[in-house]
Amino acid sequence: MTTKTAFLAGAATAYAARAALIRGLHAKFAADVTKLNAGDYTSLLDAFAENATLVFTENDTRWSGTYEGKAAIERFLQNFTAARLQGEIKEVFVGGPPWRMTLLARFDDHADAPDGGRIYENRTVLVIRTRWGKIVHQEDFYVDTVRMEAFDRKLTELGVVAA
Repeated sequence: MTTKTAFLAGAATAYAARAALIRGLHAKFAADVTKLNAGDYTSLLDAFAENATLVFTENDTRWSGTYEGKAAIERFLQNFTAARLQGEIKEVFVGGPPWRMTLLARFDDHADAPDGGRIYENRTVLVIRTRWGKIVHQEDFYVDTVRMEAFDRKLTELGVVAA
């Protein structure tokens, strides 16, 4: 095997491995979101390191703020599921080595009232930093925070209280 052939074979293998890793991450994230949509946040919570941080868009809602550690992140996820938000991963972009990866994900979400009418929908960009597969820092950026504030008011009207 020539040096050029060996190099090309190695590059092709690395490219294929990277593509498989991205597909695997997307599949795991999508499976966690499917469970989250059903009200089970435990597998998503398990993806966070014990001392992880979740930063949520600064606005005037029950979700706003910085959540330090799994117990605080669990409260955030409890509020998410109590609001019966439904989300979907639209795209995932990955950078960095496995021991220090950064993921960017487009996450679209919505919520319906008990009568079935749509009361909220929005787009989010999640910036996720991992260390050996565990989330150590996540920051959520909502496209339209005014929609979130209106949704939060509607939840209060419907009697859905924050955890």
